[in-house]
Order: sequence, then structure tokens, then C-alpha cells
Amino acid sequence: MTELVIKDLHVSVEDKEILKGLNLTIRSGERHALMGPNGNGKSTLLAAIMGNPKYTVTQGSIKLDGQDVLAMEVDERSKAGLFLGMQYPSEISGVTNSDFLRSCINARQEKPISLFKFIKEMDKAIQQLEMKPDLAHRFLNDGFSGGEKKRNEIVQMMMLKPSIAMLDEIDSGLDVDALKIVSEAINQCQRETDMGLLVVSHYARFYEYLHPTHAHVLVDGQIVVSGDQELIDKIDKEGYEWLETEYHVSARKEETKKRPTSIGLCGAKRG
Repeated sequence: MTELVIKDLHVSVEDKEILKGLNLTIRSGERHALMGPNGNGKSTLLAAIMGNPKYTVTQGSIKLDGQDVLAMEVDERSKAGLFLGMQYPSEISGVTNSDFLRSCINARQEKPISLFKFIKEMDKAIQQLEMKPDLAHRFLNDGFSGGEKKRNEIVQMMMLKPSIAMLDEIDSGLDVDALKIVSEAINQCQRETDMGLLVVSHYARFYEYLHPTHAHVLVDGQIVVSGDQELIDKIDKEGYEWLETEYHVSARKEETKKRPTSIGLCGAKRG
């Protein structure tokens, strides 16, 4: 069983503290929903776990099966089993999806994947996500619609088979039909690999498809309440204002959204 343990995590961006003592544990097979008002640290948490250099960890620890994640370079975190499905995937002209994914897979195992096995697995993923058959030969996200970019992130996750996958608003930009297709692919990948999931989303419909085993609300850099599907339903119906009376925290902070710095790397399961 894989276990990602985050303790007393403090993270700053440009000398401004965003995370203020966050604690969270994610294990194989679990599905964690991470919610909260914009600008309270959800994307910051995922970026810090993956090692985005824009985010500075000033205190606390992140350990993956006892290994110190903070001591790892970004590529080492990826090879150790961490994957980040990004809110704003990068476009890389001149590099095809197939070349990118084969390079990622081969970097994580001693023996290169056979061409036959690679083509078979990629065709299966493309068909399951109902993407265009020429996806393998298209440049990475170049000219893709927002929805295609998000589906392509899931193709990468399915091919790389991470032990812990983090999805940052992967549902944004998807229509109703695409949302169901993506959700089914995520669920299928978890059934096959037993990966742990940490999913950031604002929409109850997405969580209805994923059936989270855990739910957390992050406000002002800390997880203030945890629960299950009932918590998700309560927030969907009542918003976050009730947190002020029940937990004495203000959930009114709004974020001026900025496009995060992309690290352009994903993760694969340890071979």
C-alpha cells in the first residue's frame, strides 16, 4: 500500500504564506475531494507536492512511503509515483503525444516498453476517452481545445499508472458528456492500479461520478473540516458561509486567478 503523508505543511509564494500548517494523508485506493473557496491554497498544495519552484516550503514534511518528497527533484517525485493532472496543461509544439509518453514511460523502467505494447495501451486509452484517433501523432496539446487538453491529461495518467494522482480542476472545460467519459476513465484507472486520488473541483456533479471516500475543505491555508459525501452535498447546497458559525473561519476570501507556472512533468508508478 502506498501512503502519502503531509504534516504541518507551510508554503509561501513570493514571501506570502499560503498554506499554514496543513495535514493530510492519502492511501492507495482512496479518493479524496479537496474543496474550498478560490484563493485559499488548493492548487498551491498540489504544486508544492510536485515541486513547482514557485512555491517555497518553509515548514513541515511530505513523505511518500517514508521517503522524503521534499528532498527529491521534480523528476524524482514523478518517478517515485506522483502525478499531477494540471489545470492549465502546457502546449509543446514539435513533440508528439506518442514520443512524449514513450519517453516518460521509458524513463521510469529499466527495459524500454515494446512498441506493440505501447501502441496497444495508447489506443485503448484514446478510445476510452473518445478522442480523435490521430491523437498519438499530434503535437502535445498544440491546437487542442480546453476539453481535449483535460482528456489528454487523463490519457497520460492512464499510460503512466501513478501510485498517487492529483487532479487540479481537471473537470473545468468539459461538457456534461465529456465529464462522464473522463470520470469513468479515472475510476477505471483506479480500479486497475489501486492508485490514491486527490481531486480538486468546485462541482458536486464531478464528485458524484467519482464517489470520494474522503472530503476536505481548505480555508486560509488549512483543512478546517473533513468528512465524506455528506460534506460535499452540504457545500453544494449551502456554500461555505456556514463554516463561519460552526468552525469560526472566514470563507469569503476571493482569488484573483493567475495562470500557474507549469512544471510540465507527470508521474508514473514505480517499476
